[in-house]
Amino acid sequence: MELAYYSDYAVRLVNTEEPARGRDGLTTVEVLKELFGPATQMARRITEADLPRFRAIRTRLRAVFAAADEGDHTGAVDLLNSLLLEFPVSPQISGHDHLDDEGRPRWHMHLADHSSNATAGYAAISAMGLAFHLTEFGADRLGLCQAPPCRNAYLDTSTNRSRRYCSDRCATRANVAAYRARKRLEAERADLTGRTAENSQESTTPAER
Repeated sequence: MELAYYSDYAVRLVNTEEPARGRDGLTTVEVLKELFGPATQMARRITEADLPRFRAIRTRLRAVFAAADEGDHTGAVDLLNSLLLEFPVSPQISGHDHLDDEGRPRWHMHLADHSSNATAGYAAISAMGLAFHLTEFGADRLGLCQAPPCRNAYLDTSTNRSRRYCSDRCATRANVAAYRARKRLEAERADLTGRTAENSQESTTPAER
């Protein structure tokens, strides 16, 4: 498993909140368990006390994406470094459940979880995953959706660093809104041109006609 894979943990957590709509998806222990995906061993340690702690980590992770999205790459790195210092991880070589055609382990790096609670474990792998993604692909690969009111986090994996939206749905919605805005502007300009022409004709004297 590539370490950059763990960056998806950060995206999943950040996107449980929709600030512009005033929505918070972190409401139950079951929701927290779903964030861990296949990491069921970590998820088993979740308690009600983790809910406010997860929200606090979510705020800090969103700040990393926001700084990167605004072009403040140094700020994004500083925020991420503070998380890495507070929530360290233990990289280990693993080969479990990954065998090649000859039955030999496919060795890969794995982030071992030795944290005191579920929140600390999730924060550690999220921060480390983002760190690997940032250093491998660049801070400008971290962004927030540009389709209002959505501000979901995303990881830009496009070949030309052109991603601006978290999903195809948001991209389509933004393109439709931009198209309608252009059409309204064109109609307003045509109407203004027509009124200007009418006023010009009305202002001419009979002799000039």
